[in-house]
Amino acid sequence: MADWTARDLKKTPSSATTQQTFDDDRLQHAVSDRIAIEAVTPELDGGRFAVKRVVGDVLTIEADIFCDGHDKIDAVLRYRFEAEQDWSELPMQFLGNDRWRVELPLSQNGRYLYTIVAWRDLYSTWCDEVGKKHDAGQPISLELTEGCHLIEVAVRSDRGSGAERADLEAVLEKLDLAKTDTDRLACLTAAPVQELYAKAGPRTNVTGYSKVLPVWVDRKRAAFSAWYEMFPRSQSGDADRHGTFGDVIERLPYVRDLGFDVLYFPPIHPIGKTNRKGRNNSLTPAPDDPGSPYAIGSEDGGHDAIHKELGTFASFERLLREAKAHGLEVALDFAIQCSPDHPWIKEHPEWFDWRPDGSIKFAENPPKKYEDIVNVHFYRDAFPSIWLALRDIVLFWAEKGVRIFRVDNPHTKPFPFWEWMIREVQDKYPDVIFLSEAFTRPAPMKRLAKLGFTQSYTYFTWRNSKQELIDYASELKKSAMRDYFRPNFFVNTPDINPPYLHTSGRAGFQVRVVLAATLACNYGIYNGVEICEARAVPGKEEYLDSEKYEIVAWDWEREGNIRADITLVNRLRHEHKALQQFTNLKFYNLWNDQILYYGKFTDDLSDFLLFAVNLDPHNAQGGNFEVPLWEFGLPDESDIGVEDLVTGQRFTWSGKIQHVLLDPAERPYAIWRLHPKGGK
Repeated sequence: MADWTARDLKKTPSSATTQQTFDDDRLQHAVSDRIAIEAVTPELDGGRFAVKRVVGDVLTIEADIFCDGHDKIDAVLRYRFEAEQDWSELPMQFLGNDRWRVELPLSQNGRYLYTIVAWRDLYSTWCDEVGKKHDAGQPISLELTEGCHLIEVAVRSDRGSGAERADLEAVLEKLDLAKTDTDRLACLTAAPVQELYAKAGPRTNVTGYSKVLPVWVDRKRAAFSAWYEMFPRSQSGDADRHGTFGDVIERLPYVRDLGFDVLYFPPIHPIGKTNRKGRNNSLTPAPDDPGSPYAIGSEDGGHDAIHKELGTFASFERLLREAKAHGLEVALDFAIQCSPDHPWIKEHPEWFDWRPDGSIKFAENPPKKYEDIVNVHFYRDAFPSIWLALRDIVLFWAEKGVRIFRVDNPHTKPFPFWEWMIREVQDKYPDVIFLSEAFTRPAPMKRLAKLGFTQSYTYFTWRNSKQELIDYASELKKSAMRDYFRPNFFVNTPDINPPYLHTSGRAGFQVRVVLAATLACNYGIYNGVEICEARAVPGKEEYLDSEKYEIVAWDWEREGNIRADITLVNRLRHEHKALQQFTNLKFYNLWNDQILYYGKFTDDLSDFLLFAVNLDPHNAQGGNFEVPLWEFGLPDESDIGVEDLVTGQRFTWSGKIQHVLLDPAERPYAIWRLHPKGGK
């Protein structure tokens, strides 16, 4: 195989290049770029960023590839795993109208590189033309001589193996025995001969696509996960006793039985005392108030230390082992902020902003102030030492066994830092997953995903109406975002108590959990959702008596809890492949603006699920809806088998139009699986 890479393509002359050399380069460029390779997909920002897939995916690559005239052309995908030196090839298939396609199986976690090479296929062109002349009764003796010459050139080529060249020589020997032009034509145009020539023959006017494109391949949890967030310090069951990692271990069966696979903790580091916040974010803490875990750092250490009341590194490592045994993976919060007591302030004052009076500048989002937090800066005297220190913090926890990090407010830190840091970490630990908590404008959210964040929080938390949900989900799955932006539909967070839940009661929590878990492949809840905790600071989307500022003893048996609903949807997510994809989401017609009706199905239609969710948590809503019989190629009057995945009942729908009534006092959602005739 030729040792071609994209670097072998056109080279821009330097300012010192002579006119003759410049003209020669232009001529060479004209020869090497005779084939047009355009409209390559997927390609993110001209190859500036990697598209994303997971292990086991097949990357479908397409391009417009064409040349002047009527000559046949051929094309291959050239690809390699980044750590490999040699390129491999896959033949591309002609679809018609100059469009070509190839499918690349992705079997490893890490970065692949791919590009396209095309050339004029003189032998296929010759086969096509000589066949037409022979069929028209025209003499072809000279053409047969031309074909023989093409084979002779292939024999002398260094592209093929010795065995392949020997097989081509055997073709020439067979030609000598042929008695008629028809026999010689059959010999030269036989399919095995054409295949041999494709492997060993020279490629004419070889043209390489001008870019080498990357695809980052994550492990499967990057694209399919269910997150449960808890504060370890609140797991003792006693508001007067600080929880420990041992208490968290006791809670693992609870989280496992709900069906979650990621257990996420807010920061577990020492908490500063200076300007410590009291209950409900007050500036007057009581002596026993624990403070916000986001005020990271004290005399006991910083981001590489554990809050001593939680436990030791030994107990943390035990927690990781026990979580794994329960089918759970622990995610940590990476929050780049410090309390005024953080050791870095004394050790590296150049990493922080100082006011003219010599005081340190607190974190602010005017008019808001966060008196218990100060921010680092990333440039001036802090560069590059702060970058290296922050990278090493992530590597430190990765070495301890943590492979998932939720990143706090990444949009308030420099984009170049994230691109560099994520690449540095994933070069060593390619299985690390980063979740971006950037509730900000669309463009920065997208940029962070392009830079390497594995998953992203979304606007789902505030999308409540039928049309809002349809528009937003459609944007995520249909736009270019589908190639790089993996949405994580969190129902709530410790900072966000959504207004919809304040007055919706139990049904509202059922609605939001079912939507999050079935619309998206990645979703999460902050504990309290299962017991319908909705008490809010008046006029704000913040929790009253927030766990951010105090230890809470939750009543997990609270009347009206929705644990059964959460367990159900998490079980269905694991049992049904249709729920393990996102771009297969389709919205269907149901004539009531208060009911969202949608489906998910596998490519072979063996797993076809339908969902109807009443968005009105207070009133029963009903309406006629269309059963998508057409997806199975069935006429409108057909029967189809249905399984109610909530109750387990089986029945038949006759005809395309059916009716549903969803009463939030009973259950505000329905989930069905379709079974066409003959299906299982």
